[in-house]
Amino acid sequence: MKIVLLEALAISDNKLDEFRSKLEEKGHEFKAYDKRVEKDEKIIERAKDADVIIITNLPISKNVINSLPELKMISVAFTGVDHIDLNACKENDIVVSNAPGYSTHSVAELAIGLMVNVMRNMNKCDNAVRNGKTRSGLIGNEIHGKTLGIIGTGSIGTRVAEIGKAFGCDLIAYSRSESQKAKELGIEYLSIEELFEKSDIISLHVPHTPETEGMIDANLINRMKESAIFINTARGPIVDSEALADALNDEKIAGAGVDVFEMEPPIPEKHPLVNAKNTVLTPHVAFATPEAFAKRADIVLSNIISWEKGDTINQIV
Repeated sequence: MKIVLLEALAISDNKLDEFRSKLEEKGHEFKAYDKRVEKDEKIIERAKDADVIIITNLPISKNVINSLPELKMISVAFTGVDHIDLNACKENDIVVSNAPGYSTHSVAELAIGLMVNVMRNMNKCDNAVRNGKTRSGLIGNEIHGKTLGIIGTGSIGTRVAEIGKAFGCDLIAYSRSESQKAKELGIEYLSIEELFEKSDIISLHVPHTPETEGMIDANLINRMKESAIFINTARGPIVDSEALADALNDEKIAGAGVDVFEMEPPIPEKHPLVNAKNTVLTPHVAFATPEAFAKRADIVLSNIISWEKGDTINQIV
């Protein structure tokens, strides 16, 4: 079986060698590319005759899928799969498996970090010290005792809730399905409108799907308290960035921490959030730690081996 890694997994050379060895021990041919190409014709050229391709967030179009007649599986080293034409995969009987859970801790920790940063004006404080200024005008707020609203109580949202509980937050949530683990943490499930009205901190943790695109709109954002902050480490297109920026600039809400946008960074200089007030921006880095990348590689390998045995795991299609 021919297996092609179309882009780097951001793991050490030793880890990649271990990955390669486990596949070659089973008699498979393994080819790895460390720099990705994004034009369809280049992707097709690299993946020619592959039975399995491995990607992270490289877009895979219908054209690419239809041009790879030997392709039987795509193992995605990512949680989201909105960059793949899943309908084309279904039409061609191609299995798609993702890598859930690899970045649970890394994303949750950055979400909490953004909360602390925004609440305590850490970026502004750093700038003040470097420019010979004092704490005047920079006194922030504690997270302890605040109501933390979690949108989406999957593994990451639940982990954020666990850490928030350790900080002393009251926990509320909105989710498509209610989690017993979340309830055991003391989370109270509410409507999304109630969550926006009652939360001091809102943290978003739902996938980007046709149903969630634009989900967080002006109507919801305008329900927030003036003292509340909004955190997005999920996906950019779920949130109306213009509406969020307007609320920040009009001081209708107190701040925001945003790691994801409608496109991958670099984002345009004129993006509405670039100059929005009281905003901390990070370049889609929440999932990116060496620890998470090592877990991700292990999941990708397990996906392939399990599929080969006829016991497919983490299957999306």
